[in-house]
Amino acid sequence: MPSKAGVYKFLDGNGNVIYAGKANDLKSRVRSYFINKTTLGEKTRVLVENIRKINITIVESELEALLLEAFYIKKYKPKYNIRLADNKSYISIKITSKDVYPNITLVRQEKDPRAIYFGPYPNTSSVKLVLKTIRQVFPYVSVRNHPKKLCLYHHLGLCPCPGIYDSKQASIIYKQNIRSIIRILKGQSRKIMKELEIERETLSKNELFEEALIIQKKIDALSFITTPFHRPLEYDLNPNLRTDIREKEMQELIQTLNKYGMNLESLSRIECYDISNLQGTNATGSMVVFLGGEKEGSQYRRFKIRGGKPASVLKGQDYGEAKPNDFAMMSEVLKRRFKHTEWDAPNLIIVDGGKGQVSCALEVLKDNAVSIPLIGLAKREETIVIPITPPNLPLSGEEQGFLPQIRGSQREFEEVLLPRNSPSLNLIMRIRDEAHRFAINYHKNLRSKSAIFC
Repeated sequence: MPSKAGVYKFLDGNGNVIYAGKANDLKSRVRSYFINKTTLGEKTRVLVENIRKINITIVESELEALLLEAFYIKKYKPKYNIRLADNKSYISIKITSKDVYPNITLVRQEKDPRAIYFGPYPNTSSVKLVLKTIRQVFPYVSVRNHPKKLCLYHHLGLCPCPGIYDSKQASIIYKQNIRSIIRILKGQSRKIMKELEIERETLSKNELFEEALIIQKKIDALSFITTPFHRPLEYDLNPNLRTDIREKEMQELIQTLNKYGMNLESLSRIECYDISNLQGTNATGSMVVFLGGEKEGSQYRRFKIRGGKPASVLKGQDYGEAKPNDFAMMSEVLKRRFKHTEWDAPNLIIVDGGKGQVSCALEVLKDNAVSIPLIGLAKREETIVIPITPPNLPLSGEEQGFLPQIRGSQREFEEVLLPRNSPSLNLIMRIRDEAHRFAINYHKNLRSKSAIFC
């Protein structure tokens, strides 16, 4: 059983679902039922005695696990979910969308036919966390008959009062925000994110930077629910949905890159490299490994940048702590990586950066007589940088000096912009973001003895 987020179902001898639950770590959670039965409560022991089969569904995020769990409980009405609830019914999210001033509350009974309900949810804390995050983006009223004056949540930026009572325009915007919240709870968070990104870019182009920063903070607040979202029914119809998603991402990426002569047959192992430094000091490179489209943390490595002149490509520069040079540091990291011949070779290498980083990486591969397809992902507009000339061509003068490729140089690149909803772009971005996260974490754990350096 994998140590991944998902939902588990316990079935009895007749194939009936008797309990459904969610977990961030399926392996650990399910195992906890069987390790020491003496520590279980009486009701839980009875449940365990009736388990004959366990089904699991791996999902993409905590939010998906939360909603899928609620879907299963509503669909199967497992008897032990009810019995283990200590005589309390599960909570639901209630939205009075038809009210003049809609409010959002948590309830245990769905009594109002005019309201919209989401749930039921067994885990109250998870629901509150989701609503807390959403409220940072779209402030809402959380009580009925709210007094038309300032409240504590207004001072925290979480309630739109009293503006919605005093301004018709504010009231219209508030109702639009309520509709956005409903869309998020229906699984349309990625569309909301895209709309916020467009709004941010428009504000930036008009040099309204303070307003753009506010939108960026909203985007950041929603980050944990912007992972690819799939409705509970999709998982119910196809328990292998996550595996199928990963396979689709890899196959589409293979097809995309092969259009530019890469001749990929498999992406069973992908390595991605990122360089991070803190104000020019403590520079580090990170290597993350994805196997079959899934991250494999046990094979991650950090490379503490040594500086000095590790190779002729440095042209006499010392980039250790004085003047960090991302191109030279990327070159050092890759040279050291390929000294480890005992490590499995990747099918594809991704570097975080544009033409300059890709050029440096290609030169390292050439020096080590390694022939591995390589691409870059430039942050601006998430552009995929693909070299389309053979890697044995000599570098241009600009590339040897670690400057980005310029038009007319001998080495040519194709810059590819994939649609934002492209499965292959999602795969590349997920890998790049993981490499960035892993590199940044080095600075947070600089004094930790557990870091692995190569």
